[in-house]
Amino acid sequence: MAIEGEPLAVGLEEEDRYHRQSLITWWDQRRLAEARVLVVGAGALGNELVKNLSLTGVGTIVVLDMDRVENSNLSRCVLFREGDEGAEKATVVAHRAAELNSEVRLVPVVGDARLVVSPGLVSHFDLVLGGLDNREARLHVNQACWKAGRPWVDGAIEGLMGMMRVFVPPDSACYECTMNAEDQRLLAARKACSLLTREQMLAGRVPTTATSAAVIAGLQVQEAIKLLHRDTVDADFAGRGFAFNGLTHDSYVVTYRRREECLSHDSYDLDDAAPHDRERPLAELLEHGRERLGGEVALDLEQELVRTLGCAACEEEIELNRPLLELTAAAAACPRCGAERRLTPQQTIAAADERLLALTPTDLGLRPFDVVTARDAAGRRAHFVLDGDRDPLAWLETGA
Repeated sequence: MAIEGEPLAVGLEEEDRYHRQSLITWWDQRRLAEARVLVVGAGALGNELVKNLSLTGVGTIVVLDMDRVENSNLSRCVLFREGDEGAEKATVVAHRAAELNSEVRLVPVVGDARLVVSPGLVSHFDLVLGGLDNREARLHVNQACWKAGRPWVDGAIEGLMGMMRVFVPPDSACYECTMNAEDQRLLAARKACSLLTREQMLAGRVPTTATSAAVIAGLQVQEAIKLLHRDTVDADFAGRGFAFNGLTHDSYVVTYRRREECLSHDSYDLDDAAPHDRERPLAELLEHGRERLGGEVALDLEQELVRTLGCAACEEEIELNRPLLELTAAAAACPRCGAERRLTPQQTIAAADERLLALTPTDLGLRPFDVVTARDAAGRRAHFVLDGDRDPLAWLETGA
């Protein structure tokens, strides 16, 4: 679903709605009207991010969230109303932001960022803004942005405190570079428990306020505007963070060290990527990879697949072939005895995997704009974007 309007080519007429901001010497309102921004998260930060982008006149805003409005959101989210409880956050945010500015195109997307956000999708946006509440989603968005070569601005709030960080590939530090040993330990522990329920993921909820969300999201959008003008504005904040303490009003800027060995610093040449029809078998994609690289290849997926689910107690195994992130703890339990079944994961498909190669990306639950990479023994790569010849906004609007 989309809520659309025609972006204006704005001048400096005093009656124009953007007149005051257009008085800034380097401000280019037409550039903002032509921009595409992806907002991941529609909670307290996401509300403020979309509100500010809409008021500023950013032409296309896609807002992504998997959750529904709860009563506790009402004290922190400017775009939610009492009657919205139970409604999809992304949809409500898009509708309310459209009331602020009918000239902006707003596209709500309901889904898990770890399944929807891919390098192929991110490459169609100018930048990404994050209003996320967990490390897993942040790391996923970080890797997708790095592979696509798109900047992203992360926000985080707790109580009266907040942090805003800017990451610009390929040269600045990235989100993973900022993670300390404890962050890595906690992330590894959560990855080891791959079937966390949504309730378990939210068990570590932190206190937040509307005021801290407004401060941090305001800074995020301010940096987004500067990034959209980065060829004319000499105010680079890449690889840096702004920390704010609302209790004492202390604040400081931190510069993050880029870790050259960081695994998130992988970049794809998506300008050279070829599209692949999701309804065509993976065997064809493997053959296209051989043709492009001139030899035997394997296919690397962005998503880890669960090939099979097996119950040791019942001595029963079923073939699944779906993304691990789709699998819930309840679905992983054996329907006969209730025991947790063992998973057989796989992320690389070789020529010997004939059963998988006979399937299509759609059969495996891979989405439009997911990237599949053909890789040869020497490490050379060729990238393919699933349904990459489609209009990404049309797909996001319909979900089909």
